[in-house]
Amino acid sequence: MKFATLSQLVECCREEGSTIGQLMLSEQGKETGQPVEQIFRQMAEYYEVMKEAVHRGIHEPVPSRSGLTGGDAVRVMDYLGSSMPSLGAEACTALAYALSVSEVNASMGRIIATPTAGSCGIIPGVFVSSQQRLGWEDEQLVMGLFAAGAIGYVIANNSFISGAEGGCQAEVGSAIGMAAGALTELRGGSPEQAVHAVGLALKNSLGLICDPVGGLVEIPCIVRNGFGAVTALAAADMALAGVRSVIPSDEVVEVMLEVGTAMPSKHRETAKGGLAQTPTGKKILKDLYGSSPGTSCNTSSETSEDPGDRK
Repeated sequence: MKFATLSQLVECCREEGSTIGQLMLSEQGKETGQPVEQIFRQMAEYYEVMKEAVHRGIHEPVPSRSGLTGGDAVRVMDYLGSSMPSLGAEACTALAYALSVSEVNASMGRIIATPTAGSCGIIPGVFVSSQQRLGWEDEQLVMGLFAAGAIGYVIANNSFISGAEGGCQAEVGSAIGMAAGALTELRGGSPEQAVHAVGLALKNSLGLICDPVGGLVEIPCIVRNGFGAVTALAAADMALAGVRSVIPSDEVVEVMLEVGTAMPSKHRETAKGGLAQTPTGKKILKDLYGSSPGTSCNTSSETSEDPGDRK
């Protein structure tokens, strides 16, 4: 890639007169040697999977294999249909859609890791709800995924996206930044505004630990996806309104690396700290596996995958 930082990404867009999404698509073509039309079609297929996951989880309860979670997306949609949510209908819909995708993941359904499976609900929640509200064509959202990918590329190469390495700030935080920046561009914001949205989003996620109860990608992962979608909407609106990240976004990414590196191992996906080691968390662990309280059990169904893929 011709850019390694967010500031370089903005500069490349300025030099070429392109959006972040357009630049990323072009760069992927150069990197892989594949026609950009083929790369675009592949991304369009990924977006279809995202939409399928959204619709599956909001139309029927999707229980997880463990039985610990499932059905919250339906509950939120039912609440939205019968009440005036404090968030407003738009943000509440994004929240429900994010929960939906995360519940599909926990039930071992098909999702797209964005950037990981543990944070898979945030970008679909933001994108699909915004598409429905604003009447965008799929092609626009697919280009938005390239913008999100460029942002994720920078974060992954300058910090991390794995909960095992940097806590939940690296998974959910990165996804919020990717969604916020991409949405800013989709709404007509400049590359500079999109990058400010990334910094604003990441600053609100710094220090978030990864503490999966029972070692599963369920508690608190799923609800964090819901909150993450709402945060991404807020960050995009701030950036579009002209709010700037006073600390440059590249420096925020560096801080995420610093904080994650300093984070105790018990707060980085090991299930040895945080919510996983509360009395209720220990009871859930014992009920699931028959383990004695306090035993770490990172035996979720994704153990054969890279630790950065699922939290």
